[in-house]
Amino acid sequence: MNKATELTDDGLLARMIAGDEDAFTLLYRRRHPSIYRFALHMSGSTTIAEDVTQEVFMALIRDPRRFDPARGTLGGFLFGVARNFLRKRWEQDRRLVALDGDANDLGEHSTSDNGASGGVFRNGAHANGNGWGRAAGSDEFATREMIGRVRNAVATLPENYREIVILCDLEEMSYEEAASALGCPVGTVRSRLHRGRAILLEKLRDAQGARRVPVVRT
Repeated sequence: MNKATELTDDGLLARMIAGDEDAFTLLYRRRHPSIYRFALHMSGSTTIAEDVTQEVFMALIRDPRRFDPARGTLGGFLFGVARNFLRKRWEQDRRLVALDGDANDLGEHSTSDNGASGGVFRNGAHANGNGWGRAAGSDEFATREMIGRVRNAVATLPENYREIVILCDLEEMSYEEAASALGCPVGTVRSRLHRGRAILLEKLRDAQGARRVPVVRT
């Protein structure tokens, strides 16, 4: 195994299984920011996001052989584990917690996988390649105010659309990776993403319209 292979997710996992603690540390540093972001956007709670992120990597330590590379990427597998832990939390507490962080919560965990930038909350840019958000223009989304509006709108999407938008548009996963993480066909990912984007843009238009309504003072 050469050095380049060792530094892939699969290579690091193989080294970790062999007892290399440094390999786990590298894998954790590489993957935990995106898992935290996903859990934060899905739950709206920094506490839940931190707990779920910890649970995901503890599960990986306990049983790393649960990951089957024939079924997808390790990143997709970890998102799927995070999704399962989130659903368990929601079953314990049947309410979604309102967003309790501020714009800096995501900034502290904004390092993307392998150093690439992407997603609406990183560097003010939109997700690449998937088309959502291009119509509004990157300059508008670069503002903190717009980031807050998008973030709040995403939090109000129905769960099945929210997770797709987060994975494909914010985390820039491919349709195939998202399908693997969610355990559904690629066609389902495409249709839910299309509908989720439409709902999100409508929410943003409604919010913008509400901001423009003048206050009538008597």
